[in-house]
Amino acid sequence: MQKILIANRGEIALRIIRTCQEMGIETIAIYSDADKDMPFVKAATKAVYVGEPPVNKSYLQADKILEIAKSEYVDAIHPGYGFLSENAAFAKKAIKEGIIFIGPKPETIELMGDKIVSRQTMEKAGVPVVPGSGYGLKTIEEACSLAEEIGYPIMLKASGGGGGIGMVLCENEQALVKSYDSTKTRAMAYFGSDEVFIEKYIADARHVEIQVFGDSAGNIVHLFERDCSIQRRHQKVVEESPSPFLTETVRKKMYETAVKAAHAVDYINAGTIEFIVDEAGNFYFLEMNTRLQVEHPVTEMITGLDLVKWQILVARGGKLPLLQSEINSNGSAMEFRLYAEDPVRFLPSPGKITSLKMNETKGVRIDSGYVEGGTVTPFYDPMIAKCIVFGQTREEVLSTAEGFFKDVVIEGIKTNVPLFLSILADTDFQKGLYTTSFLTKNLVK
Repeated sequence: MQKILIANRGEIALRIIRTCQEMGIETIAIYSDADKDMPFVKAATKAVYVGEPPVNKSYLQADKILEIAKSEYVDAIHPGYGFLSENAAFAKKAIKEGIIFIGPKPETIELMGDKIVSRQTMEKAGVPVVPGSGYGLKTIEEACSLAEEIGYPIMLKASGGGGGIGMVLCENEQALVKSYDSTKTRAMAYFGSDEVFIEKYIADARHVEIQVFGDSAGNIVHLFERDCSIQRRHQKVVEESPSPFLTETVRKKMYETAVKAAHAVDYINAGTIEFIVDEAGNFYFLEMNTRLQVEHPVTEMITGLDLVKWQILVARGGKLPLLQSEINSNGSAMEFRLYAEDPVRFLPSPGKITSLKMNETKGVRIDSGYVEGGTVTPFYDPMIAKCIVFGQTREEVLSTAEGFFKDVVIEGIKTNVPLFLSILADTDFQKGLYTTSFLTKNLVK
């Protein structure tokens, strides 16, 4: 594998380029008009123009990206996360052209991309799932009848996709009736299918994911957990490992279950099994992310491993570099997603970054796609950087993170740095006593 096209932008493109440079692999970046002066464009071996700023005219142009890949004679495509990373059709087309897709098999992406089918697959494999319909609902009457049987509150979910866009919390039948048609319409618009289903909403839960990795020889390992419970509108804000909530018994059980789930779909490359965990420590399968995660640096910090390098090694046919017994977890790490965002109204705050000062001191890693003078445009996700903090203990991480964010200077745009400082100052968070409702109950009204 001598040349890789990166079908992405910003900090993840830079992240992939860094590993490729260390491995002696050339990189081809693609860029839109809005990104022509971005750092990832300059860092790649070569950069090729892909289109106008809107994603449907640039980073989602699957056929155009494949044409660029062929014209540049690349060996592989790394999709990063978001955009085309979980697009099975794109992966299939790349493979048909003789280009390696750095990720799982297209069939696996397809299988796990359908939330209903993935639920059914996990149930067959003996993996616990959240009580729910397990099939697409046909009518509002059917939805109401089932919700009554399961018990409110429930989550109304789009089968074709997750995240805040694809789910609505319904506290009662009135809310379900009101949300049903609009959720189906939104699901069709964003995911190409209006199929929806119901799951029991588990209040005051933890959202814990297990990093898994598989190779073409059938070897699958876990790389420990990440607690992603600090969320707003079902979007992750802070992630950490190890989880301060899990007991060793539950933790070990979750690792075993995640590996079992990955074996059930013959998983290859990097993936994540996401679980919801109730107050008693019972856990249930939520979904599988068939790609590298935004929060993968948390795992890299506690294991000392390069997950992008592992992805490339596995994609070119190699076995996993380590056995399960050789993978160790050390210390504690947290990732903070630093956004160009109004900290009060929680709306994107695009604009020119007139000043950007973040000190990558001991214990701090900054994965950023921007430099001072750069512009956060309204066309893409407004994440400026991922700030990952490592320490031998959780207390050390909290102290380092607080000192780091107090010294951060970003001008020209608003950011969510004040939110991070509020989280770090909260006594419940300091004690590890938080759930997915933490921000709503403690800091955000």
